[in-house]
Amino acid sequence: MPILVNLDVMLARRKMTLSALAEAVGITLANLSILKSGKAKAVRFSTLAAICQVLECQPADLLEHRPDPADLRLHPDTES
Repeated sequence: MPILVNLDVMLARRKMTLSALAEAVGITLANLSILKSGKAKAVRFSTLAAICQVLECQPADLLEHRPDPADLRLHPDTES
């Protein structure tokens, strides 16, 4: 997947555990673990905002886009 979640990096920088973040944000440890592992299919903006507020960071500190070369192919309708 071309979106990487760097939650573990920010947690290490803030010297915070996943359990402490889950409690501070008000979401389950299981759901936060899914997000941290990169297996989440979506994240609510309200959840992202709460995580950023607790970790004192920006969304770009947590999410990174790394394009997959296969995704860069031209759409068939736009090929010249």
